[in-house]
Amino acid sequence: MSRALLLAFLAALLLFPSAAHSGTSDVVVSQIYGGGGNAGATFRNDYVELFNGGSGTIDLSGWTVQYATAAGTTWKATALSGTIAAGRYYLVQLASNADVGAVLPPADATGTSNLGGTSGKIALVRGATALTCGASAGSCSADPLLADLVGYGSATDFEGAGSAPGLSNTSAAVRADDGCIDTADNATDFTAAAPTPRNSASPEHSCAGVPAPGPAGSVNVDLNVASVLSVSLDRPSLSFGTFTSGDRPAPLPERVNVSSNNTAGYSLVVARTAFAPTDLPLALSATAPAGGTLGGALTGGALVPIPITPATGLTVGTKAASSATGGDVWATNIGFSSALPLVATGRYTATMTFTAVAR
Repeated sequence: MSRALLLAFLAALLLFPSAAHSGTSDVVVSQIYGGGGNAGATFRNDYVELFNGGSGTIDLSGWTVQYATAAGTTWKATALSGTIAAGRYYLVQLASNADVGAVLPPADATGTSNLGGTSGKIALVRGATALTCGASAGSCSADPLLADLVGYGSATDFEGAGSAPGLSNTSAAVRADDGCIDTADNATDFTAAAPTPRNSASPEHSCAGVPAPGPAGSVNVDLNVASVLSVSLDRPSLSFGTFTSGDRPAPLPERVNVSSNNTAGYSLVVARTAFAPTDLPLALSATAPAGGTLGGALTGGALVPIPITPATGLTVGTKAASSATGGDVWATNIGFSSALPLVATGRYTATMTFTAVAR
């Protein structure tokens, strides 16, 4: 029996807030430097660097970068403007204590906030109204306009289990993988490192291939092709985004292309791994190509639960002839058969395996 396997790593990123991402954004804070102009400073001005790890351009008009002291609840806002393209940076130049240190690259926005050199809080907000939160951990999380929050040093509010490291006149809080890593935990995502400010003219940095946290998922593919069969997917990664218990995310399309020169035809089967730590009701619907027949469970058009290996897979469909020139496209939709159950906050991923079997 000939067989072709394609493992599609479908990163169903269900990030239950930890609501520093209660309204998630592809744009995150990627660097913070508060030693500008201090004795022995690397750079003359404080700065905040932003990064767009998503796949599209984001309009920052009306957004602000806001600063509060480590224990403070009074925030000072710096207005942003223009756009930030996918894989690009955006530099916000802030206050200087003296003409000590190198001049920053040309800034994309400027403000007068004087950042704490060792500790403080930075918020990226989709609005101009100053925050009033920050007295305790999680206190800013309920604000729906909060796109990102970074507490550093002895900050009283932060994302996740702890704050980013304390800083110095020669070190910045630097997000891992040039800004791509976002686990919603400041202590995990940031390290103290030499400041390297980048602006919108800096080279693009792609997050493709980072098993991530974000709307981007893994692009790793493992393919074994027999002589008479091949399987390919339109997209090797699907990201559902952020939802809460009781939501039912809209299905996402995935085109499965099967090529076969076997005149007896083939069948297409799908199975998956379980989500961890709690499984979620991942399901599939499909439309057959010309000459193909849907599996019995899928004929009604509804989303049908996908079995968890080692259980027998769900038959997507069969065809009793070789494929069309260029392959047969099985148009599937990946979604959930019911609303999301009440589960712990976190990132949930599963791997779907489409298997084509010669008849």
